[in-house]
Amino acid sequence: MAKEVTVEEKLRALYDLQLIDSRIDKIRNVRGELPLEVEDLEDEIAGLETRISRFNDEIAELDAEIKGKKNTIKEAQEKVKKYESQQKNVRNNREFDALSKEIEYQQLEMELAEKRIKEFKAKIESKKEVISASQAKLDERKSHLEFKKSELDNILKETQKEEDELIKKSDEYSKMVEERLITAYKRIRGGAKNGLAVVPIERGASGGSFFTIPPQRQLEIASRKKIITDEHSGRILVDPELAREEEEKMQKLFTSLSK
Repeated sequence: MAKEVTVEEKLRALYDLQLIDSRIDKIRNVRGELPLEVEDLEDEIAGLETRISRFNDEIAELDAEIKGKKNTIKEAQEKVKKYESQQKNVRNNREFDALSKEIEYQQLEMELAEKRIKEFKAKIESKKEVISASQAKLDERKSHLEFKKSELDNILKETQKEEDELIKKSDEYSKMVEERLITAYKRIRGGAKNGLAVVPIERGASGGSFFTIPPQRQLEIASRKKIITDEHSGRILVDPELAREEEEKMQKLFTSLSK
């Protein structure tokens, strides 16, 4: 016949489970926002690279426009030269005036093309400035990403083994208590910001609470004869002596796992 687990043994197992799960929380908190920071930096870098690429494409288009306008100027110069040559051989003023208008039109075309070239060059310079600033920012973000990735990798190397072992221990201690209590433990823990479902009495109140527990209730908790919860937070309560003993025991476990 299997040995019946006493209430005290259940309380000890529950508090040990809480200490293990809190240790896992602490390890994960050390990693903290690092994975998200790495992801955000990667997204920002991708955005900057896309922006630089787009501006380079726009500069290439403007260079093509400049080239086109230079061809327009060259063609207009050739036409002016041709029309001026033809003016020398005109038969009347009407032909001379017609050629003069063509020359004037080509000169206007050249002026307009020169104006557009200046505008395109100004746009190119402006875009190059943006590219330069974006490139500087990109280089800085890449360097920052490299640092953050290295930091995250180091933390993972240092803590992953311990976390994996603690998860195994958490499963192990969960099996020491009936499912009903584990379900309640997980529910309370899930609803608490700090993840605490089992807490000791501290200065006459539930750990982390300002609500005083009556002396008679404290004696009941210290007797370890039944599972008692805090009426305000719903947390399972243990007496300070039990908590101290289990904390010492768990600290030895944590020290051995972190080596």
